[in-house]
Formats: sequence, C-alpha cells, structure tokens
Amino acid sequence: MSEPTEQRYHSGAALVVVDMQHDFADPDGSLYVRGGDQLAEPIAAEIAAARAAGARVVFTQDWHPEHTPHFATDGGLWPVHCVMGTPGAEFVPGLDPAGAPEPVVRKGSGPEDGYSGFSVRNLDTGAVHATELAGLLDGVSELTVVGLAGDWCVKATAVDAAEQDFAVRVPLALTAFVELNPGDTDRAIDEMRAAGVAVD
Repeated sequence: MSEPTEQRYHSGAALVVVDMQHDFADPDGSLYVRGGDQLAEPIAAEIAAARAAGARVVFTQDWHPEHTPHFATDGGLWPVHCVMGTPGAEFVPGLDPAGAPEPVVRKGSGPEDGYSGFSVRNLDTGAVHATELAGLLDGVSELTVVGLAGDWCVKATAVDAAEQDFAVRVPLALTAFVELNPGDTDRAIDEMRAAGVAVD
C-alpha cells in the first residue's frame, strides 16, 4: 500500500511532471495517449501537495522543430507532434506552469529523440547530451515522476533518474501508456522496476 500523498513530499523530494501537452493529452491531439485527458486533475492535486510540503516541482515539455528525424515524415517513428510554438505543444489547461515559479525543461528541439527529461540523443550522431534537469534537482534525493507517456518519456525519465541514484517512484494512477505494440505497458513497468523504480 502506497504512503499518503502528503507524506511523500518534503524539501528533499521533487515531482517531475512529464509532457502534459495538448498533442498527447487531448483526444484531438496528433499523438493522443488514451486516458491522458483524465490525468490533469489528479496531477494538479499532486502538484498542490508537493508545493504545500516544500518539495520541488519541475515540468518537462516536448519542443520539436517542424522537421526532425524523430518524426515519421523525416524517417522517424512518430507523427508530427509538439512543434515548438504551436498549440499542440502547449500544456493542457490546469497544468500550464506559465507565471508559476516552477521551471520547464524543454527537450527534442534539435535532431533528437527527446524521451528522457534528463538527456537527449542526437539521432544523426548517436551522441547523448544532458538537459538541465539534474542541475535543477540539486539537493533532491527522492523523485515522483508522472505524466505522459508511461512507456516512453515517463519510463525514460524514471530510469535515467534511478541510474543517477535518485529514489524514484512512478504512480500508475498518474500516467497513461501509448501501447504502440501489445505488451509495451507491462514491458515498461518491468524495465522501470528492474532499474530500481518503485511502480505502484
């Protein structure tokens, strides 16, 4: 049984809200994750609990150029989504950090995959580069990772965090899964747990 929300957060903990953007979380989005539209309200409550306990809150945001090898139109895997400066890249209502003190880590703005909040991989060269997320979490030891999608960006962020020695938790009630291929959800959960992530 998981501990109450209010007990999970303190000054040495952080909540990372992954890619709660129109193209993923809205049924009209170009890469809608089924169930993503049901997450805004409970994630907003989680953010409020973290803030009240003095924990850090950080948002990640997919932020792609119009053309990138990440997109199927340019040889990649995914439909065009979250193009920088477009409505599809905007945060969903109720979870827009504009005007709030929390930082936003934008990822995928070059020829990159942009899955993890901690790092991006150049799809042309294979080189991996760190984002600013680790620096924003200086002094933090415990992370809760929520958002979209559980089998891609949430998983990549959580696994990267565990590899950097954070104690990481992914609550299943606060994420949804693409399930591009049958079994992807179970495989993602197994991979996170194998990395030491608490998935509940």
